[in-house]
Amino acid sequence: MSPPSRRLQTKPVITCLKTFLISYSLIFWFTGVILLAVGVWGKVSLEAYLSLASEESTNAPYVLIGTGATIVIFGLFGCFATCRGSPWMLKLYAMFLTLVFLAELVAGISGFIFRHEIKAKLGVAYKNAVKNYNANDTSSSAVDVIQRTLLCCGVNNYTDWSSTRYFHENGIPASCCKANTKCSPETLKDMDKAASEVYTRGCFTHVTNMMESNLGIIAGISFGIAFFQLIGIFLSCCLSRYITNNQYEMV
Repeated sequence: MSPPSRRLQTKPVITCLKTFLISYSLIFWFTGVILLAVGVWGKVSLEAYLSLASEESTNAPYVLIGTGATIVIFGLFGCFATCRGSPWMLKLYAMFLTLVFLAELVAGISGFIFRHEIKAKLGVAYKNAVKNYNANDTSSSAVDVIQRTLLCCGVNNYTDWSSTRYFHENGIPASCCKANTKCSPETLKDMDKAASEVYTRGCFTHVTNMMESNLGIIAGISFGIAFFQLIGIFLSCCLSRYITNNQYEMV
């Protein structure tokens, strides 16, 4: 048993650590809520867009939902462990944060290393979606959403549609039309006339150029989020050690 004077000196330190750790856990919990909301929104609103990368429905929304729900649960667990002052709970919380940190770090490094392969696969998927466009299936709906949202047309530019079966039968899809124009079927079947009525820049080129120009910012944010877990690990370990060494208990 440590002397009373030492315990009195330690209490403010532990109280301070608990305050910081609870604040951290609440922020951590809030990030889980955001991931959960994005996952649900992606499942409801972006199912067609995300399915371009594969012929079947993507599991990306479910991954976000599962990750968000797990973070929400452990964020609450971290708050409970901190208020309870339980060393083993704090160690368990630190172990979970370590796993999250390693998973985010590996995912970030893998995404950076294989970014060209990922870009190539997405490019092939989008080209196939444009080539097989029929205005009825899921991938066609995704193409329409992308063209309307990003104000673009085709893969590299609007002329990519000229080599598709859909163009020879119906012309350029109406989703390529500019918001302030009224595209007639005759205009959409003529590449020269359509040049002034539709968006001319390509969707895939636009997206990749935007991503590459902001790659440094994206990487910085990703690694910043990953290393944010180190703060929680440090606080959890320190608090657990102080409580264990000084036999401190919440009143």
